[in-house]
Amino acid sequence: MLEISGLRRPGVGPVDLALADGECVVLSGPSGSGKSLLLRAIADLDPNDGRVSLDGTQREAVEAPAWRRQVTYVAAVSAWWADRVGAHFDDGEAARPILGALGLPPAALDWSVARLSTGERQRLALARALVLGPRVLLLDEPTAALDPDATAAVEGVLEDRLGRGTAILLVSHDVAQAKRLARRRFRVEGGMLHQAAP
Repeated sequence: MLEISGLRRPGVGPVDLALADGECVVLSGPSGSGKSLLLRAIADLDPNDGRVSLDGTQREAVEAPAWRRQVTYVAAVSAWWADRVGAHFDDGEAARPILGALGLPPAALDWSVARLSTGERQRLALARALVLGPRVLLLDEPTAALDPDATAAVEGVLEDRLGRGTAILLVSHDVAQAKRLARRRFRVEGGMLHQAAP
């Protein structure tokens, strides 16, 4: 279980939230309300205060890279630092079945990053995170640039991970998607969480 208590940083908080294994919680809210800042704070990518723990182990007791492999943030626009897609994956063989499930060919690992569409970048960034086998996924609008078929593929992969016990905190403005995936929904306003109707 991911437990968050009194988490705050400029523009966010204080936030208290518990996320159980296999649970999806969806966040929505206007642009600039603090959704992305909250995800980044949980992943410890920006300075923040408060307590965050995974299965009772405090975040401070874990080296930052190890924490981020377990509590993995996927930005709405992910960074790419090499010319070839495969260079961004620690384990290309482990990535291939994930790519297939996301509607991408195994050959995508050999593609140039420059040739990728926005939607391909989104799915490849998700695959890159999934290869790590995280316990918690922090996803910032992972289907915003996708067509209905690609969105369905991504949701299928996420449902599979939920079934395996991965917890997901998902930023989405798609009400239908939230109803399909989430047990709970929150609206973020002024950096604060407000329970939304299921």
